Amino acid sequence: MANKKRVLMQGNEACVEGAIAAGMRFYAGYPITPSTEIAEMSALKLPKVGGKFIQMEDEISGMAAVIGASAVGVKAMTATSGPGFSLKQENIGYAAIAELPCVIVDVQRSGPSTGLPTSPSQADVMQARWGTHGDHPIIAISPSSVEETYRLAIRCFNLAEKYMTPVIFLMDEIVGHMREGIELPDLSEIEVIDRRRPDPDDDDYKPYFVKEGEYVPVLSPFGEGKRYNITGLVHGESGFPSTKAEVAGPQCERLMKKIECNKDDIIEYEEKFLDDADIAIVCYGGTTRSVMRAITKAREKGVKVGMFRPITIWPFADEAVEKLAKKVKKIIVVEHNYGQLVYEVERAAKGACGVEHMGCVNGKVIMPDDVLKKIEEVRI
Repeated sequence: MANKKRVLMQGNEACVEGAIAAGMRFYAGYPITPSTEIAEMSALKLPKVGGKFIQMEDEISGMAAVIGASAVGVKAMTATSGPGFSLKQENIGYAAIAELPCVIVDVQRSGPSTGLPTSPSQADVMQARWGTHGDHPIIAISPSSVEETYRLAIRCFNLAEKYMTPVIFLMDEIVGHMREGIELPDLSEIEVIDRRRPDPDDDDYKPYFVKEGEYVPVLSPFGEGKRYNITGLVHGESGFPSTKAEVAGPQCERLMKKIECNKDDIIEYEEKFLDDADIAIVCYGGTTRSVMRAITKAREKGVKVGMFRPITIWPFADEAVEKLAKKVKKIIVVEHNYGQLVYEVERAAKGACGVEHMGCVNGKVIMPDDVLKKIEEVRI
């Protein structure tokens, strides 16, 4: 019988527990509210499982250290919030083009700049997708509960290792500091994906060679017998830089396609009460609780409202939202910002229904009655 236990846990703690269950053995970062508990828990827990924790001098070096750990085959993570997330962006781009898997946790807070460090926010949604320069692939995942934080932390590492790419764990202050009773699964029940290793007898090994019809390279961890070059420059199969169009084009297209062509595996979302809904609320992360309570109240009044929650924020669930827009009369996007994911919803809806936005940027939590009021406004 599986050995499960129920514990009271904070979202930030669940992130660390899930990461370690997925095989995370290296953490480098710099403390910043409201993500600091992730660093604290990593410092406490990693040495007990043979892992390493290091506090770096700043956010830039924290990301660089994670890249270095990944290059030698270690599952690595860093965590931060708004200002630190900005500082990590250049190195996130390096991880993307060098195809070094890692997890970057962003426990979002109000901004810009130092902003409101302890207040809820979901204002880094677009930064998660477009923060680093140039065309690049990205996966970003957003949890809405402590238990889901544990599960999705594992999924972040699995996707990073499977597709050899950085993955953004887009938490927010509400979820990070929330405490809930959760059931931790037995480790034997958890699916853990590790990156592929090359054939040690392959004397013609090229780190960035990819077979026809495939998109993900097989990189040998440094120190395991294969010598090759890693660079942030555009490079060929050998890993060495190239400025030739016939090299740059296929490489850059392959980087994008390894995500685009695997959307069915990567994209995850949740739907509630949409079978008969006239109004759909799109929400994610910490806004979900208030939205669900508002939907319950609205349905008690006879208003047919449902919820669509993207769990994978990037790549965006375009097809699912387009299908939703053809079923309902209105979509309301509820998020703790001035308007970010609403633009993706509008794009995906393609004018099939009206799209309204409800945001909050004053540092307060969006309450169920606030959402209910918006539902009633839209209904008129």
